[in-house]
Amino acid sequence: MGLKGLTFAVPRGAMLTDVLDLLDSIGTDTSEVRANDRKLLFADVGIVTMRPSDVPTYVEAGAADLGITGKDVLAEQSERDVYELADLGFGACTMVFATVAGEDPAAEALRRFGVMRIATKYPKIATRHFAATGRQTEIVEVKGSVELAPLTGLVEGIVDLTATGTTLRENGLVVREEILGSTARLIANPVAHKLKAAAIDDVMERVREC
Repeated sequence: MGLKGLTFAVPRGAMLTDVLDLLDSIGTDTSEVRANDRKLLFADVGIVTMRPSDVPTYVEAGAADLGITGKDVLAEQSERDVYELADLGFGACTMVFATVAGEDPAAEALRRFGVMRIATKYPKIATRHFAATGRQTEIVEVKGSVELAPLTGLVEGIVDLTATGTTLRENGLVVREEILGSTARLIANPVAHKLKAAAIDDVMERVREC
């Protein structure tokens, strides 16, 4: 088992190095995780690695006591029964609404047809955002490169995460609106939060010290 008998759900991808650095700093040896990019379960140190979007699923179900994932994931999966314990500060990015540069094609579609087509990997966030501002949308959920959708005429705009804006600019897209700021968050299973309160409080104290 891991630190004080706790199991951590850890996101693979862009945040992994920062997450492992944090776990090292609070007393978990992550050397085996760093040395093996194919293995997913590291039972000896209480670490399970997975896609960031899967972290709330495992934490809610109790397969992990604690997890680290982006605020964007938590916002998209707001129905998950998990406790958000801390903003860890790294992995900063912004959820944006973007279209091709020049005259706004989404605004034009709204004016002409009363609806605009939006491609995204975050359908719930996009739907909530546009509904809150009274705009009718047709959401097209995509799994791959969202930037391609407006360039091919599939949609008038996209909702996606950006850290630097470079990919948007390289594809001739501009940010029209910022929707949500996102950083890495520490979350807990509600039952574990009660039953393992002392251990989780200790982790929280170590995180604050870091």
